Amino acid sequence: MAVLVGKAAPDFVAPAVMPDNSINEKFQFSQHIKGKYAVLFFYPLDFTFVCPSEILAFNHRLNEFKSRNTEVIACSVDSHFTHLAWKNTPEEKGGIGHIQLPMVADLSKSIARNYDVLLNDEVALRGSFLIDREGIVRHEVVNDLPLGRNIAEMIRMVDALQFSEEHGEVCPAQWQKGKAGMKPTSEGVADFLAHHGKEL
Repeated sequence: MAVLVGKAAPDFVAPAVMPDNSINEKFQFSQHIKGKYAVLFFYPLDFTFVCPSEILAFNHRLNEFKSRNTEVIACSVDSHFTHLAWKNTPEEKGGIGHIQLPMVADLSKSIARNYDVLLNDEVALRGSFLIDREGIVRHEVVNDLPLGRNIAEMIRMVDALQFSEEHGEVCPAQWQKGKAGMKPTSEGVADFLAHHGKEL
């Protein structure tokens, strides 16, 4: 499996269902996220099981991402028509309702293939990619089909990336927003462990 961390996020143009339910036939990823951070997440299929819980969890926290200048985009191998039908299905009937993030249609499976999350040439694994303002992948995690994501962890990773960029420090294990970072030097490690080692 290819690791994309440290590399440019593969760009793409594909149909997408937008937050207002309009269809953008030529949604360009790089233009949508220009000057922003982004979380691109793949899921296997519409009208399935774990997927709606993840999409709703992202949607419920969308304002937290937006407050961090971060766009969230969903992608699966379904068509944009299926995405729209799923959005038009209420949650109590297995739908996702009017979620407010773009849903990209990857019918050709080329996007999932370029991000190396395509399983058996059929569906995408649960891949999540955090991309910085320069379009570089800074974090990725891929779950197998039965394993739902922890969205709070992705928010933590956005915070960690932004903290590191702002302060020039690194984020040790268990780091949370508001906690101390570590200077990336031998002295910095020693100082951090002396003061915070027992908290790890």
